[in-house]
Amino acid sequence: MSNRIRCNCRRCTIRSLLGPAVIITVGVLFLLHQIRGGYFDFGNTWPVILIVIGAISLASSLAPMEGHISDSVPPVPPSFTAPPPPQNPIPGQGQGL
Repeated sequence: MSNRIRCNCRRCTIRSLLGPAVIITVGVLFLLHQIRGGYFDFGNTWPVILIVIGAISLASSLAPMEGHISDSVPPVPPSFTAPPPPQNPIPGQGQGL
């Protein structure tokens, strides 16, 4: 599991629907091809996938970002200092010539 905090703003929620929507659209197009055949061949219906991708992208870009959680790493507080590097417990070992 990832320790990443998931953003629940409307923009990210709509954007997360892109993959499932494309898979469902492709499934429906193949189902129509099996049922009806002829005109519902994938060569004639592939623009529907582009329309679905465009509609979801447009909806996500117009959605508000209230409560958005950024993917950036939070800044380190100025009072934090890094611990010193570990010392070699055996003198003379691991030192270059």
